[in-house]
Amino acid sequence: MRIVAAALALLLAAPAAAADYKAPRNAYGQPDLGGVWNTNAVLPLEASPDAPNLVATEAEAKTLARKWALEAANFPSFVIDGEVADLAEQTAQAGLAIVKGQRRTRQVVQPADGRLPMTPRGRAMLRTVENVIRTASEPPIPSDHPEQRRNWERCIVGQGQPPILILNEINPRQILQTRDAVVLLTEYGPDLRIIPLTDTHGPKVFTGPMGDAIARWEGETLVIETIRLPGADTVRPLPTLLVPPSAVVEERYTRVAEDEILYQYTVRDPALYAGPWLAEYSLYRQARPIYEFACHEGNYSLPNILSGARARDRERAAAR
Repeated sequence: MRIVAAALALLLAAPAAAADYKAPRNAYGQPDLGGVWNTNAVLPLEASPDAPNLVATEAEAKTLARKWALEAANFPSFVIDGEVADLAEQTAQAGLAIVKGQRRTRQVVQPADGRLPMTPRGRAMLRTVENVIRTASEPPIPSDHPEQRRNWERCIVGQGQPPILILNEINPRQILQTRDAVVLLTEYGPDLRIIPLTDTHGPKVFTGPMGDAIARWEGETLVIETIRLPGADTVRPLPTLLVPPSAVVEERYTRVAEDEILYQYTVRDPALYAGPWLAEYSLYRQARPIYEFACHEGNYSLPNILSGARARDRERAAAR
């Protein structure tokens, strides 16, 4: 375990040490991460049998991206009136994600095999979740009233909860820095996080849907630690990841070029993960601003879920 932890520490230190680039400073002397940053690519969370290596050639990247996008499109939730959505045509980078000039086949970089070091309990939970996704079956979540449903169904959260897994272009994030805090706004939601630069978490009573986050600077890297994330959002979709309330999420933002930020994250939870692991991808500066994401105004899913449950109740009552 000490060897794995040491390797993880070296990888975390690599962005600042491996390159000569040093981010410009803002008015507070901090590395300047300000602006709107985005990405748009196909990038699975873990290694797959058809792509065991972390880095792919350009030809491999295009082939794999199309294959994986079409596989995802064949999930029942993406099939509309018998037609399969062509997700492969939505990859602006024409292949797999580019990270520090490399085409990557996965987000997990440590352990070296690209697989999350899950405990038997964690792996069993993940298999159950993935089976629900593949079969389009309804997970065992009550539907008597809205408060029983997951926060993302209710538009309480979007895709800004840490760690941020989604890599399509509808989820840019804007970073604003002050002397005492960093502000992160993700468009998909929208989700706003105001994170103080401190070493002490706040009282539990003030914890919100984004958890309780604090930040610090480690040289060129902004490190954000989040605890007490909602139990209703333990299962993160696209790609699937388990983040229970007992987990500690660490995010790291390192500007590695004029137009590139390396985003790294890990989830620590001894019940689900047997050891530390590291995942990463790059964000790229975009010229356009953040736009309004009117989730509540267009949220047809929740009333449909509840009305469907009432129709099922009536069917069961009639069959008695």
